[in-house]
Amino acid sequence: MRSVAGTRLDRRPIRGGAPVSINSRLSGLRDLDATARRAAVTEAAGLDAGALDALDPARGLTLEAADHLIENVVGIIGIPVGVATNFTIDGVDRLVPMATEEPSVVAAASNAARMTRGHGGFRTSTTGPVMIAQIQVVDAADPEAARLRLLEAREELLALADAQDPMLTSLGGGARDLVVRTLPTRTGVHLVAHLHVDVRDAMGANAVNTMAEALAPRVAELADGRSLLRILSNKADQRLIRARAVFDAELLGGAQVVRDIVHASAFAEADPYRAATHNKGIMNGITAVVLATGNDTRAVESGAHSHAARGGGYTALSHFELGEGGHLAGTLELPLAVGLVGGATRAHPVAQAAIRLLGIRTAAELAAVIASVGLAQNLAALRALAAEGIQRGHMTLHARTIAASAGAAGEEITRVAERIVADKLIRLEHAQDVLAELRSVR
Repeated sequence: MRSVAGTRLDRRPIRGGAPVSINSRLSGLRDLDATARRAAVTEAAGLDAGALDALDPARGLTLEAADHLIENVVGIIGIPVGVATNFTIDGVDRLVPMATEEPSVVAAASNAARMTRGHGGFRTSTTGPVMIAQIQVVDAADPEAARLRLLEAREELLALADAQDPMLTSLGGGARDLVVRTLPTRTGVHLVAHLHVDVRDAMGANAVNTMAEALAPRVAELADGRSLLRILSNKADQRLIRARAVFDAELLGGAQVVRDIVHASAFAEADPYRAATHNKGIMNGITAVVLATGNDTRAVESGAHSHAARGGGYTALSHFELGEGGHLAGTLELPLAVGLVGGATRAHPVAQAAIRLLGIRTAAELAAVIASVGLAQNLAALRALAAEGIQRGHMTLHARTIAASAGAAGEEITRVAERIVADKLIRLEHAQDVLAELRSVR
């Protein structure tokens, strides 16, 4: 295996399978083949040899294991898993697994992260792992009075909720608050109780749903109504993660590029048509890490987009502005319900390998990584748009996919991709013509 420059070989001992200190600045990684890359990343992360073997499709999720994850299993779909480099998050270097089929995402996130290293990398903060369960009550004769009766029984209801999950409470989690709303609807005024639950290192769906089911009869009794829906909300606005970073002006391409990125950010903040694509760029990074770690991509995406519309109109999740010294300051805030316990995160071997590679210990650390990748990916897209147009870098990488789709193999992929990029005809039919021409002269 070829060596990778930037790998720190004098790390301190590893505790609990996670590296105490690594260097995510791995140059030369793209020049290796996939097997050598995996070995290099394993070494750089300070993991035991074979710790990431589950990333080999021959040793990952089996059909038998898949049959226990969902119903009516007929097969397994493969998604490429890449590793984003250069990330420093809250003072710790991280190698970040990303599962995505879209070209340029991993490279773009890695490049954007490189631009923050001289300014301390990414910094994050969180409101804590609090999820919300909703209990809907209909047919209450006096909704406002019922709301007050429920609030008067707050301590009783919180205790009943905690009794459903002694393990969670023993770990320092459990029910934290009860909020009750009256909600006018087209079928009358509904009463909606929100149970706030600290779910610790879990995503929390099972815990809060169980509590909501247990509380529903007593809530209905107190409200003198009928309980109907009782389920978590994916609008997890009590579980916010915030990330910020300073991106170096010179590495971005100079002062004009910085100013243009700020203009592009303002466009996304003001216009929902632009905001939809702007936020999609953020989710390119976020969803890739969520998927790689076995978390719920749909829950995270719905939470993010609901947060973008929290003011009544759809807007950008991130903001970029001119910072000190002419550098670019970027910020991102969104709900992020992810966990390390339960579900596919524990049952899927690739997800387990991804968690080992990250070297994280808590769900809060995982959320910090995911938000940082989202901000990095967003910046990379904005820079491409402001500086050179999105097609140049993206389509260069996309050309390899087109070449493979045309039937190219091995070194043919590189040669066909280079040719169709040079011809500025990155289309399947042209790739097929180029491949036929290459093969005809052999």
